[in-house]
Amino acid sequence: MARAGLVRIMATHSPLSARLAEEAGFDGLWASGFELSALYGLADVSLISMTQHLDMVRAIAEQSRLPLVADLDTGFGNAVNVIHAVAQYERAGAAAVVIEDKTFPKVTSLAADARQELLRIAEFQGKIEAAVAARRDPDFLIIARTEALIAGLGEAEALKRAAAYAEAGADLILVHSKQNTPDEIENFVKAWTGTRPIAIVPTAYPQLTETRIRALGKIAMVIYGNHATRAAVTAMQGIFARIIADGGIHNVDKDIVPVDEIFRLQRMDEIKTAERKYLR
Repeated sequence: MARAGLVRIMATHSPLSARLAEEAGFDGLWASGFELSALYGLADVSLISMTQHLDMVRAIAEQSRLPLVADLDTGFGNAVNVIHAVAQYERAGAAAVVIEDKTFPKVTSLAADARQELLRIAEFQGKIEAAVAARRDPDFLIIARTEALIAGLGEAEALKRAAAYAEAGADLILVHSKQNTPDEIENFVKAWTGTRPIAIVPTAYPQLTETRIRALGKIAMVIYGNHATRAAVTAMQGIFARIIADGGIHNVDKDIVPVDEIFRLQRMDEIKTAERKYLR
C-alpha cells in the first residue's frame, strides 16, 4: 500500500475474473459478497454461506498472485464467529478482510428503501478487536466498514464510528455512500482527522476519479466493487440477444474472443507441456 500510494482493487467472483483483473493491471482483488451472490442468482442479503464464499476465496487465491481482500459482510455472526472467520480466511490465502457494522442478516447497501440497521458501536468494536486478536500475520489487514452514511445517520455519526473502530485496532476505515455524487464521501474524508487510511467503493458516484481521490490525500484503497459482474452481464445480454435475433452464432462469432483465448486463460500450454514431459 505504501508503495502504490493508492491501491486499486477490482471485484472478482471467480478465478477467471481474477486472472483478467490481474492481467489488466489492478493491484488487488475484492472477493465480493455481492458478486458471488449474483453468480448464484441470489440477492445480497446474507444468503451466501461462509463456506460458499470461503471456497471461492480459496480458489481465487490459488490462481492469482494478487493480494485478495475478502468481503466478510457482517462477519457471519458475533465476535466469536469473527474469530473463526478471520482464521479461516487467513489460511485460505486472503490478505485482508472487510467487516461492516450492520446487523445480521444484512441488506445490500445500494438497494433503494432497504432496511439498513447498524450494531451498537461497542458491539462492533468487540468484533474488530476479536478480528485483530485472531490474525496470525501482522500484515493481514483488518478493515472496518461503517455504513452510517448508507443508513442516513449523517457525517458526524460516521466520523464517530470510524474513530471508535480505529481505536479498536482496525487498519483501515471503509466508508460507503449511496449518493449519486461524491460530496458526502469527500466531506467525510476532509473531516477525518484519524491516523488510519480510508478505503472507498465509488460505485454510486463514478465521477470520483482516481485523480480526485489522490487529491484528497487520505484514501489508500479504492475498490471497484461490482464491475466484473456488471461487465459480464452487459456482454452476455448483448451477445445472447443477438444470437436469438440472428438465428445463430454466425454474426457474433467475430465479436467475441476465440476459443484459443479461453485456452490461454486456462493455461492449456502448461497442461500440454506436462503431458509431453510426464505421460509415458
